[in-house]
Amino acid sequence: MARNNTYNRLNRLDLLASRLKADELMTIGMLAAEFGVSHRTLSRDIAILRDRGLPIEADAGRGGGIRLHRTWGVGRLALNYQEAIELLFSIAITEKLEAPWAFMNSAAIRRKLAASFSSSMRNRIKGLRERIHVSGTTSPQILSSFNAPQPACMAVIFQAFLEMRSLRMTYSDADGHSSTRDIEPHHLLLCPPVWYLYAWDGDKDAVRCFRCDRIQSASLEDASFHLRSYDLFESSIISMGGSAI
Repeated sequence: MARNNTYNRLNRLDLLASRLKADELMTIGMLAAEFGVSHRTLSRDIAILRDRGLPIEADAGRGGGIRLHRTWGVGRLALNYQEAIELLFSIAITEKLEAPWAFMNSAAIRRKLAASFSSSMRNRIKGLRERIHVSGTTSPQILSSFNAPQPACMAVIFQAFLEMRSLRMTYSDADGHSSTRDIEPHHLLLCPPVWYLYAWDGDKDAVRCFRCDRIQSASLEDASFHLRSYDLFESSIISMGGSAI
């Protein structure tokens, strides 16, 4: 019987913790009725959860509300690798735009994210902002042919860009002709809402500029590369007429 009582309490504690995390309006009376226990038993359960570190607040009185503290969950956020990359890019873009609504603590958030990466990756993360460039608005002519980039392609591009790894992609040029390209993604240029990828094309042994919305598919390659100066790309693109292929 004692073993059953212990099992029932442990099960009830797990269920109670889940109910509190649901962030719904609840009272001790409501929870006691839901779990079929007395107010005294439920109060003991709450005390146990508090001892375990769950920040539970309760209003005074039998009918008082019960809830988790409003800051519960801060510091507990878990991101997978791709989500962390995308958040780093969002912070870098926001900082580059120097918008009044930018993160007030973007540097601190970036450092905390960087701490979750390997030491070799942290150095690349430090230089992320300098590799993202923002220009003026896009011309009506370019907007007329613009389509939103494929999210799956952009995720791969961002990863290759951050890790400084070569990228194989299928690209459709301005005339609609498709080709497979092996490139090194060095810099990104944002002319809202159009993204351009400044890359080194190993087959052509030259600088190339690609519109991200024209990338049809992309995959990571094992080969890595050393960063080339933005000036090299900017001057080459200008000499080619300033347009993406």
